[in-house]
Amino acid sequence: MPFVKSQKSRAYFKRYQVKFKRRREGKTDYRARIRLINQDKNKYNTPKYRFVVRFTNKDIVAQILSASIAGDMVLAAAYAHELPHYGLEVGLTNYAAAYCTGLLLARRVLKMLEMDDEYQGNVEATGEDFSVEPAESRRPFRALLDVGLIRTTTGNRVFGALKGALDGGLDVPHSDKRFAGFDKESKNLDAEVHRKYVYGGHVAAYMRSLIEDEPEKYQTHFSEYIKKGIEADEIEELYKKVHAAIRADPTPKKSEKQPRKEHKRFNLKKLTYEERKAKLIERLNALNSAAGADDDEDEDDDE
Repeated sequence: MPFVKSQKSRAYFKRYQVKFKRRREGKTDYRARIRLINQDKNKYNTPKYRFVVRFTNKDIVAQILSASIAGDMVLAAAYAHELPHYGLEVGLTNYAAAYCTGLLLARRVLKMLEMDDEYQGNVEATGEDFSVEPAESRRPFRALLDVGLIRTTTGNRVFGALKGALDGGLDVPHSDKRFAGFDKESKNLDAEVHRKYVYGGHVAAYMRSLIEDEPEKYQTHFSEYIKKGIEADEIEELYKKVHAAIRADPTPKKSEKQPRKEHKRFNLKKLTYEERKAKLIERLNALNSAAGADDDEDEDDDE
């Protein structure tokens, strides 16, 4: 067997530095994160806010965060599972739902900071690019888009949330190159295509195609829409009502928790020291009274 040089010697392992935990887990891109959270020294302790968007299988999470030594601090948050309070009960993870979640977060944080009247944003979504203009008194609330590990492809849902935040009145530095409807060759954004995605037009088109071509697949794919009685022609009006409801009252709604069910116990409840002491005294008193009664009966028999 030929001699093989050991590439990883003892010196290598002595100098080996373990990567950060979230890098090892594949959760955080620290190269991107450090560029998002770096703050100028002459701004001292001024927080640098990030507009964070994350997707799960059944939910959309949108947050306004700022980094600190202790960890990220959440200023405000909005979730797609809140949208049923505003009239949207189905399709909570598509492009249109991402727009609604971004809009909800924008209106919520501006209301929290008492800037909602000053910065109304784009009241009616037209699909065109929109950037908020500074007012005379206060500058608009600025946050940087944080997409995490997601692939920033054209038409990705994360840019639906970005569009919602922009229309809601937040100042987020951006380009229109990644919105749905941007044409790579002409280098222009087709506002009509983008508007279709914002109002769920792509979902309605898919519904119509399935009804014509594959009715059985339509019954399974859109079973929740069928239960709620939502048809393809009603989707745009539905989203318009949702947008109006969000603007009317973006404050968080308290969930109505069901009362806890009393579970049947198969073992005895554990008593405290005081309860055990009282139970012992009660038993001793019962024994003493029973013994006293027996003595009285014996005396009566002797007489």
